[in-house]
Amino acid sequence: MQSFRTEIENPIVEKDIIELERKIRQFHEGKLDEEKFRSLRLARGVYGQRQQGVQMIRIKLPYGKVTSKQLHRICEVSDEYSTGRLHITTRQDIQIHYVDLNRTPQLWAELDKDDITLREACGNTVRNVTASETAGIDVDEPFDVSPYAHALFEYFLRNPISQEMGRKFKVSFSASDADTGLSYMHDLGFIAKIEQGVRGFKVMLGGGLGSQPRHADVLFEFLPSDRIIPLMDGVIRVFDRYGERKSRAKARMKFLIKDIGLDGFKELLAEEQKAVPQESYPIDADAYPKIKVADTDFPQVEVDDMAAFEAWKSTNLVPQKQEGFTAIGIKVLLGDFYTDKARLLADLVEKYAAGEIRLSLRQNILIPFVKEEAIPFFYTELKKLGFAEAGYNRALDITACPGTDTCNLGIASSTGIAEELERVIKAEYPQYISNPDVVIKISGCMNACGQHNMANIGFQGMSVRTKDKLVAPALQVLLGGGNDGNGNGRFADKVVKIPSKRGPEALRLILNDYEANGNGVPYPDYYAEKGQMYFYDFLTPLSDVTNLTAEDFIDWGNTDRYKKEIGIGECAGVVIDLIATLLFESEEKIQNAEENFEAGKWAASIYYSYTSMVNSAKALLTAEKTKVNTHSGIIKDFDEIFVASGKIDLGVGFETLALQLNKNEPTQEFAKKYMEDAKDFLAKVETFRKLELAEV
Repeated sequence: MQSFRTEIENPIVEKDIIELERKIRQFHEGKLDEEKFRSLRLARGVYGQRQQGVQMIRIKLPYGKVTSKQLHRICEVSDEYSTGRLHITTRQDIQIHYVDLNRTPQLWAELDKDDITLREACGNTVRNVTASETAGIDVDEPFDVSPYAHALFEYFLRNPISQEMGRKFKVSFSASDADTGLSYMHDLGFIAKIEQGVRGFKVMLGGGLGSQPRHADVLFEFLPSDRIIPLMDGVIRVFDRYGERKSRAKARMKFLIKDIGLDGFKELLAEEQKAVPQESYPIDADAYPKIKVADTDFPQVEVDDMAAFEAWKSTNLVPQKQEGFTAIGIKVLLGDFYTDKARLLADLVEKYAAGEIRLSLRQNILIPFVKEEAIPFFYTELKKLGFAEAGYNRALDITACPGTDTCNLGIASSTGIAEELERVIKAEYPQYISNPDVVIKISGCMNACGQHNMANIGFQGMSVRTKDKLVAPALQVLLGGGNDGNGNGRFADKVVKIPSKRGPEALRLILNDYEANGNGVPYPDYYAEKGQMYFYDFLTPLSDVTNLTAEDFIDWGNTDRYKKEIGIGECAGVVIDLIATLLFESEEKIQNAEENFEAGKWAASIYYSYTSMVNSAKALLTAEKTKVNTHSGIIKDFDEIFVASGKIDLGVGFETLALQLNKNEPTQEFAKKYMEDAKDFLAKVETFRKLELAEV
C-alpha cells in the first residue's frame, strides 16, 4: 500500500484512502465491529454483493458528467480490478463489480488521479447529486444548473453534518419546468427558475420512492441561488437530529416530514439557522469550466442504410440550444457497457465533440456538442461500437436495476425480464421503438432502484407461493405513474402480482388495450381515465398460481430452479465490545474537531464535537438497552436516565450542553469552548463506564 501514498496529490483524499486501508486491516484482525465497518466502507463507495467475498464499487459522478480522460481512467480501473463491465445507475453513477475488498484503497487511488471519487457514493450520506442530462444545452432551460449542482456536491462532500445520518439523502437539479431531474421524488429537488432577473430554484422537499412512495412538498416556489446551500445545510441538520435511526424502513426524510408535517419541519429548520455557517452562499457560475469543442475535421462518410439512419435520427438526436450543434443519445441496454467500447467512445468525443459525456437517469449516455454536419459520421462510428440502436428515451428504452444478478436485496430478476420485454416490443410492437408516451421501469425489489413505482408501466420483483408451499419468482405490476413537470408527478398503483414468466403476456395485454383504446393520450392520463379496477379485471387471470408449470419456477436469465435469497451478508466472525467501540469513535470525532479547528473550519469542528457528545451518550444508553432511534431521543433519554437521576453530574442538562450548537453562531471562540465541553463530557462518560464495569 505504500506505493500509492506518495502519488496522491490531494492530502484530504490521501487521508481517506489510508483510513480505508487501516479500517480494512482492523476488520480482518477482529478489532472493528462488522456493522461499523459496513458503515465506513459504504460511505466510501464499497458495497457488498450477493456473491460473497467480492464488492461492488460505486463511482460517484456528480450530475453524470464524465470527461474523456475520466472515462479512460474508469476503464483502466475496471480492467485491472473488476471485469471490464461498466454499469450506469439511475443516479448517474457508474458501478463495477466483483472487486476484492483488500484492493479497494489502491483502486480509489487510481481513480483520484483524474479527480474521481468513491466518497459518499453509498451509505447514510448525501448521495450523488443528480441533474438533467441536458443541463447546459437544454433548449428550455433558463440557465445551466451544472455549476450549482457541482457547488452543492463540493460543499457536502466530507461535510461532518452529513456523514452519519439515519439514512441516505438524495438531491436533484432540473434544467427546466419539464423536471427531468424528477424533483418530486427526491429529499430535496431544485427546478431552475428566474424571477426579476435573479437566478433561483423552486424547491421540493421530502419526496421518495421505495415501498411507500411520497410526493415531495413545495418548500419554496422560488429561492435565490445563493440560498440553496445554506438551506440544505439546515435541512441536513434537522434530518440528522430528528430523523429515525433504528428502523431503516422509517429512516428517510419523507417519514420525518410525514410525522411532524411541513410546518413542524419549518419550525425546526428555523431553530438551526444560527448554526448554519453562511446565510448567503453565492455560486460563481461564470467560474465553471467552459466547454471547448474540438475543431478537428471529420471524415466524410456514406451511410449504407438510410432507413435505419433516419429511424435513429428520429429518436436519438436531442435538440441543443447552441446553434449548429446537436446532442446524440445512446441507448444502453440495462445500463451496461464495456471498457473496450467505452475507450473508443471516449476517443471519439474527445477528438470530434466537447470531450465529455453525460450519464442519464434512464441509464443512457448523451454526447453533447456534436456538429450538425457531423451527424452521419458519428452515426457510422457509433454503429461500429454497437451504440447506434434507435429508441433513446422511448418505450423500448427500459430502465432496470441489477436485481438478483449482483444485489443482496434482489428478490427476482430485473435484468432478465427487461431483456425479454425489450425483445417482445421489437418483435411485436415496433411502433413503440419511437413512442415517447410509455415509460417502462423494473426493480428487483421494493427499494425501487429501478424507479418502477413512478413509471407508466412498472414491474417489481417479488415471489409467489403455491398452496403446496412451492415458491416461484413473481412480478408486481404497477401502472399509471409519470412525471407531469414543474415538481408534479404521479406514483403508479399496484394492480396485480403475477408469476415472472407471465410478465411478457402482461405487457402484451397492457399495450394491446392501450393501442385499442388510448386514442393517443399519454399513458398516465389514459390510466387515470380508466381507473385501477379496469386494468385489474383484464390482468388478474395472470395471477392464478394453481396452474404453474416447471418453467414458472425458473427466473428470467437463469437455468436453475428459483430460490428466494435476500440479504446474504459478510461475517466478521468475532464479537466486539460495542460500547467500547462507540467511545473510541467519540475520541476520533474529537480528533476530527481538533483538526478542523486548527484548519480554521469552525462550523465543521463544532459539528464533530456535537456528534462526539451524542455518540458518547449513545454508548451509555446502549449499555442500558435503551432505544437510540434519533439524536433528539438520545439527548432526551440521557438527561432522564443519567442526569436527572444524579448518576452523572454535568452541571446543566445534557440537552442544554449538547444543543449549544444551534444557539450560537459558529465562531472560533464558541468552537473552542464547545470542543472542550465535548472532551469533558467524554471523560465523564468514560469514568462512569469504568466504574460500572468494575462493579460487575
